[in-house]
Amino acid sequence: MPMKGGREDLREIDRWDHGVGWIAHPHEEMQRASHALELDGDVWVVDPVDADGVDDLLDDLGDVAGVVVGLDRHKRDAATLACRHGVSVYVPDWMSGVAKKLNADVERFGRELGDTGVRALTVRDSTVPPWQEVGLYDESSGTLVVPESLGTAPFFLAEGERLGVHPMIRLFPPTRPLSSFNPERILVGHGAGLHENARGALADALENSRRRTPSLYGKTLKMMVSG
Repeated sequence: MPMKGGREDLREIDRWDHGVGWIAHPHEEMQRASHALELDGDVWVVDPVDADGVDDLLDDLGDVAGVVVGLDRHKRDAATLACRHGVSVYVPDWMSGVAKKLNADVERFGRELGDTGVRALTVRDSTVPPWQEVGLYDESSGTLVVPESLGTAPFFLAEGERLGVHPMIRLFPPTRPLSSFNPERILVGHGAGLHENARGALADALENSRRRTPSLYGKTLKMMVSG
């Protein structure tokens, strides 16, 4: 099974009243997930990986208003999708580097995503490791989007976890930016989202990240050796 890419086979992983999520390459280890949020009739796409059938998913929600890059490493297919729909790629005004790599019109945003009312929060802005990540919170639907610091793909999860902190930052979980939220659902950039008891899973992931680090690293090592 490849870490990234491989056979394209669009798979819907998340569906709720105001959005949809998909994985374009379901057989890859990284399980790169993409999402589209319907906000007052407009569709905002977050960290997309393109595939045949993506536009059909988006058309079910409405017209695309913008494409969001949530992580400085998540250029993915944002420019391709934005150009196809005649919209801009939206990048946080504090995020450096990625904008100049996008072959599309770029618009910057601050603490709100455009004029959607969706809150934009700095999940992480560090040089060691190099990491710039913005989260999105739609209070009206209780939807929290965390592109990288949290995930549900197997390489994020210690035993018993439904949601895990990224292995690289397990010892320094994003407790301060995320612990105050009470989401109904959590959408992540790697793996399917959580739509039941999301708040409990978030609290568990943040509170026990450090304690479970040895367990996760041991699991990862075992997988590497057996693979």
